[in-house]
This record gives sequence, structure tokens and C-alpha cells, in this order.
Amino acid sequence: MHALLIILIAQIAGEFVARAAGLPLPGPVLGMIFVLGLLIAVPHLREMIRAVAQTLLSHLSLLFVPAGAGVVGHLATLGDRTGVILLTIVVSAVLAIGAGALTFAAVARLTGSTDD
Repeated sequence: MHALLIILIAQIAGEFVARAAGLPLPGPVLGMIFVLGLLIAVPHLREMIRAVAQTLLSHLSLLFVPAGAGVVGHLATLGDRTGVILLTIVVSAVLAIGAGALTFAAVARLTGSTDD
């Protein structure tokens, strides 16, 4: 529970700082940077946060279901732009997954993490 609280507080802090400072960076991204800084500063938090983070990541695909259902439900409304929008969604998803994988690999390499 403490690990989830740390993650949520970091997200809220990131949202607050991003809005208060008028940064063009999304609050949750800034929150992840805060968590990274916290994990670097306090190494013993890594194991505590690892279990919660792995659980969240294993269920991340559930977040795509509502967006996909919304798009499919409004295909007729999109008209002749449907193909372009679907292509954009697929390409952006592939790029996001690739960026996430590369970031994960870079952080794992920097922290000396090994495959459990």
C-alpha cells in the first residue's frame, strides 16, 4: 500500500508542478521523473515499489480497451478520415511501446538490474 501511495503522490506532485509552472510536460510524466529521482536517492525503495509497478504494468493493456471501444463505436461519425485515424492510432501505439521498451532497457542497464 505504501508503494502505491508513493506512486500516486508522485503523479499528483507532477501534475501540480506541471500546471503551476505551465510546463508543456504532462504531469504523470513529471511524476515518473520524480519517482526515478526518489529511487536513485533512496535505493531501498526499489524492492518495495517493484511489486506494485509490475502489477500495474501487467494490467496496463486494460487501459486501451475503453479507448478502442470508443473509436469502434464512432467509426461512422469519423467518415472518410477513419483509415487515417486508425493508422495513426496503430503507429502511435507501436512507437509508444518501442519508446517504453527502449527506456526500460536503458534504465535497466544504468541501474545494473538483472532479469529475475
